[in-house]
Amino acid sequence: MTAGLHGDAVRVLSDWRPSDAGQDALRREFLAHLAEYPDGMWRECVAGHLTASTAVLDATGERVLLTLHPKAKLWLQLGGHCERADTSLAEAALREAAEESGIEGLRLLPGPVRVDRHRVWCHGGSYHLDVQYTAVAPPGARTRISEESDDLRWFPLEAVPDPADDVLRRLVAASGRLFAAQSG
Repeated sequence: MTAGLHGDAVRVLSDWRPSDAGQDALRREFLAHLAEYPDGMWRECVAGHLTASTAVLDATGERVLLTLHPKAKLWLQLGGHCERADTSLAEAALREAAEESGIEGLRLLPGPVRVDRHRVWCHGGSYHLDVQYTAVAPPGARTRISEESDDLRWFPLEAVPDPADDVLRRLVAASGRLFAAQSG
């Protein structure tokens, strides 16, 4: 159970080749965290824990689905904590995206696309070590706002709304590039 998801995270992060030195440094930091903390996948790990998130693009790759997070009060990608039933980071990312969007039939693109480390309110100031993916919604996908969101909307890739942060803007840009590479 823990070894399975933990082992998958180590494999995914070991095999992933980021596009720049900053992303590679974070990737190595995540691997060091997993080596030090056997419980580093779970929210109970006070030092920080891996999370899985997803930029969901529409079928054309021209729009991204964002959630208005009720605690952060920012537009963010979909995603969150890994669960004990998850067998892989990709599965966790896809599960979270489906739960938070209500979209059936999401297709995850290969990868992670980026990683990010940010402080959160868990344990009064823990860290999320977020492994970020890209998914594509089927044509005509219908969304449903979950209780984890104040709002859920599609935005053009070039028009990420405010309030949002640069982490989201970089993820959306990287997801757009990945979609174009996969489609071309």
